[in-house]
Amino acid sequence: MASKEEIIAFLKKDFPQNKCIVEGVGEKFSRIRWPVSHEDLRPGGTVSGPSLMTAADVALYVAILGEIGIVPLAVTTNLNISFLRKPSPDRDLIAECRLIKLGRTLAMGDVFIYSDGSAQAVAHAVGTYAIPGHDKQSQENTI
Repeated sequence: MASKEEIIAFLKKDFPQNKCIVEGVGEKFSRIRWPVSHEDLRPGGTVSGPSLMTAADVALYVAILGEIGIVPLAVTTNLNISFLRKPSPDRDLIAECRLIKLGRTLAMGDVFIYSDGSAQAVAHAVGTYAIPGHDKQSQENTI
């Protein structure tokens, strides 16, 4: 398992381009904040799909790292998202992930994304991550 502080330090060092803020990591759970800026907006005054998908992906990654520890080669294998309503262009995104399966080689999570302060989700995503094996042969095959 990795603590919130360990995950924050890892993301800062290895993913400095990531602007997500880890707010919580718990039992098969994570909560991240995506600070919405002008770069995230698209015509019509809404937050772009890629920003929403990134928030979902990072929330899933953080929840997994909280359970298995810092494993940089855990990678997304599938991410499906449904856009439910228009996000607020002047509020941060909040992504909350609950892991629904955590196996030896695959993890699957459910992510709801909200505009900060709203109880209604703006998007829902389901994603799967591949978790590399811990033996030498498995690691060579995942690279």
